[in-house]
Amino acid sequence: MSESAVRVGLVFPELLGTYGDRGNAITLVERLRRRGRPAELVEVAAGAALPDALDIYLLGGGEDDPQVVAATGLRASRNQLARAREGGAVVLAVCAGFQLLGHRYEARDGASMDGLGLVDATTVAGPDRCIGEVVVEPDPELGLPLLTGFENHGGRTTLGSESRPLGDVVVGHGNGNGVDGVRAERLIGTYLHGPVLPRNPALADLLLSWVVGELGPIDDTLPNALRTSRLDAALAHGVRRWWGERRIARG
Repeated sequence: MSESAVRVGLVFPELLGTYGDRGNAITLVERLRRRGRPAELVEVAAGAALPDALDIYLLGGGEDDPQVVAATGLRASRNQLARAREGGAVVLAVCAGFQLLGHRYEARDGASMDGLGLVDATTVAGPDRCIGEVVVEPDPELGLPLLTGFENHGGRTTLGSESRPLGDVVVGHGNGNGVDGVRAERLIGTYLHGPVLPRNPALADLLLSWVVGELGPIDDTLPNALRTSRLDAALAHGVRRWWGERRIARG
């Protein structure tokens, strides 16, 4: 009997597709196919109800107005997403998608937007935007190397006592308090664009392993070259910035 295809869901790409986050879906499908495993990319259009039978749900970044529209659609499908997670589905949420996993987002004008409440987190708009390369040291339990990505967001996300971050920020801002993202059972939230999965093949394989189990090796020469290049650039910039701030402080 042939294996059933892994269904990779790209949620509301018209609204949550900033900075090429579609590349996360393409990466997951391709990494499965290169291992001889069937995979299907399922796009869930804005306005449609989320199916509860997908294996992976991908939420990307979005600007303010599209994020509000996406939030309305996601809240309407919260029960479907909850059932999918209870059945073993995986969730990766980036930037605005990550913010929508929490309880609410508070804008600078005081307006508040309810999220899904799937993780214990709240986001508040900051005084300026966090822009640039990011390096994150993941929680050791995940068994991942340093993660690289690009951020462009105004939100500052605070995790509640029931939530754990994806990792510590080495370069950049992340949540705005020394850590980036959130991790839970079969769920990752992060501020890392890039897209994050082409930049970090080990993270992509971790998500896939939560669905299909242990994965065999594939040739990652090109993805690892990209990852190394971006890590080197970000870490070099981080050292320069640290040295500059130190000189300013010392006068």
